[in-house]
Amino acid sequence: MEDLISALRPPLLACARSRETITYLDLADAARVRPPHRIHNLTLALEKMIEEDHRKGRPLLAAVAVSRGPDQVPGRGFFMLLTRLGRYDGPDRGPVAKACHARELTAAFDFWAAAPDPSETGP
Repeated sequence: MEDLISALRPPLLACARSRETITYLDLADAARVRPPHRIHNLTLALEKMIEEDHRKGRPLLAAVAVSRGPDQVPGRGFFMLLTRLGRYDGPDRGPVAKACHARELTAAFDFWAAAPDPSETGP
């Protein structure tokens, strides 16, 4: 799992720096996530990243990853995990969820755009 998380960070950081989201499928491609169960494994890794960022008091880098579709928000698991962590108390779809994601995404963009690039700081 740690290898997958390490592979996800560079494309997520690149998106955060350019203030763009990335779909789960595009992220799986960018991080070269291999079958089987590419998206499932990707979302498990994103959940671990959310837990770590939350534990460390950081904005959620994983908020940059979204489901495809017109709303450009993460899947239901994102909101369910935020509820479990005490970061959100609302539905996992609809305008309230979209507003929650917008707040998390703005915080992620602002924080992670200024974070050092792991490739520049070494291991």
